[in-house]
Amino acid sequence: MRRLFWFGAGIGFGAAAALAASRWVGRQAERLAPPNLARRAGAAITTAGGDAGEILAAAAAEFRKGMADREAELRAAGLIDDGSP
Repeated sequence: MRRLFWFGAGIGFGAAAALAASRWVGRQAERLAPPNLARRAGAAITTAGGDAGEILAAAAAEFRKGMADREAELRAAGLIDDGSP
């Protein structure tokens, strides 16, 4: 009787594990399907592109500010001619 119990438990566990594995494989196949991959890649590129654009714009603004500050320092020191006669 004990052997029959463990045999049944093994069959039940095996069936449950096979069902879980089958569902997992199905989800992974759906996740990796070409349309879903393209959608996810497009979203990632859009997000990264927006962030990169903001970062570059901030860096350019900071560069311009620093350049204007340095030019003002050089003009004050008389090292740059301001173009007046």
